[in-house]
Amino acid sequence: MRVIICGAGQVGYGIAERLAAEDNDVSVIDNSPTLVQAIRDQLDVRGFVGHGSQPQILQAAGAEEADMIIAVTLYDEVNMVACQVAHSLFNVPTKVARIRAQNYLRPEFGDLFSRENMPIDVIISPEIEVGEMVLRRIALPGTTDAVRFADGEVAMVAIECLDDCPVIDTPLGQLSELFPDLDAVVVGIWRQGTLFVPHSSDAMMAGDLAYVVAKRDKVRRTLSIFGHDEPTASRIVIIGGGNIGHYVAENIEQRQSKARVKIIEASQERAVAVADTLNRTVVLHGNALDQKVLMEAGIDSADLMVALTNDDQVNILSSVMAKRLGCDSNLALLNNTSYYEFTKTLGIDAHVNPRAVTISKILQHVRRGRIRGVHSVQNGAAEVIEAEALETSMLVGTPLREIDLPDGVRIGAIYRDEKVIMPDGGMMIKAKDRIVIFATAERVKQVEQMFRVSLDFF
Repeated sequence: MRVIICGAGQVGYGIAERLAAEDNDVSVIDNSPTLVQAIRDQLDVRGFVGHGSQPQILQAAGAEEADMIIAVTLYDEVNMVACQVAHSLFNVPTKVARIRAQNYLRPEFGDLFSRENMPIDVIISPEIEVGEMVLRRIALPGTTDAVRFADGEVAMVAIECLDDCPVIDTPLGQLSELFPDLDAVVVGIWRQGTLFVPHSSDAMMAGDLAYVVAKRDKVRRTLSIFGHDEPTASRIVIIGGGNIGHYVAENIEQRQSKARVKIIEASQERAVAVADTLNRTVVLHGNALDQKVLMEAGIDSADLMVALTNDDQVNILSSVMAKRLGCDSNLALLNNTSYYEFTKTLGIDAHVNPRAVTISKILQHVRRGRIRGVHSVQNGAAEVIEAEALETSMLVGTPLREIDLPDGVRIGAIYRDEKVIMPDGGMMIKAKDRIVIFATAERVKQVEQMFRVSLDFF
């Protein structure tokens, strides 16, 4: 596939890195010579200095033969114009744009991005995507990752196996015998820096991070079986009243009527603006690294502190301070992946990677075949994919025990006629079933092939 990426920042670099590793033909455009040189030096991609919205730059990057343009610069308007030019002058089939300003996405302006007006096929809103991830983590305490598939009826959660986890040292094949009501499948295990798909004879060990696919209404039961009975936070302090912090607070008000939320925002102007749009949330103007401000927000009696500023250092330090001042748990937004290995030592319970969330959304539209959803885990070491089975798929019409799935691939759930079916050896997949499947990075192309026919090529 020939792909043009406009923007060589963290998100653009991450997308280029993933697509180049899969042998796609990738060109990256950015107006920073330093970023372009860095991406040329480190990845097998072509780099062009200039504005991605300018026709001659797009032409030089190969827009006339491109299959897709992904515009993820820092500026919404540049991203929109780049897609418009790619469509109008070069007839690029698939156009993806990152749009951060929520005013462009209001329902009354829904026709703005239609093919007749501004033809953008896929709009990525990082604030909404990251905000929803944070809300899922708040709703499911005990998980370090959570995403939904199959119209929300299937969940994939990552669960840390602590020393007192009841199911460690138990062969996975015995879990359904010990817990007959466990509608969940362990599809992957992260152990000491290595991710693998376990066999039924494998057992989890203390310190493992288990990736589990479960029915939506069985997630809490699954967490309990893994030794996580943490109650949902009702007293929450949010650091940062930016777009993500505001989105999270607004949705907590709508979804959790009993929750009490306070926001600490450094900008007085922003604090006033956010306070005017929220009903039950208390907004404080102040520095989140000031102990007095934290105490005024009631951090010593809070169940959860969520740090959502655009400064990793502020998020880390405020999380550490909150924990030492008595807050039960914390969740930090961290852009810099080099900080991840230190989070536990510092006392940070969980973190969210905004770049990974955005990349996962884009990969859904890069993957070939009838792909409905993609979620990348462990910085691209594996993907959870939801795909629709076609008549021609090798999965259709054969009992699962007879299908020779490659190592590194595990079926987690099947969604058929609005019902979730957990896989067993005797069941057969039917055409139009939606399959939630876990695959390590080197097996993703094989999974694409399972759900692909010639009509799906693009």
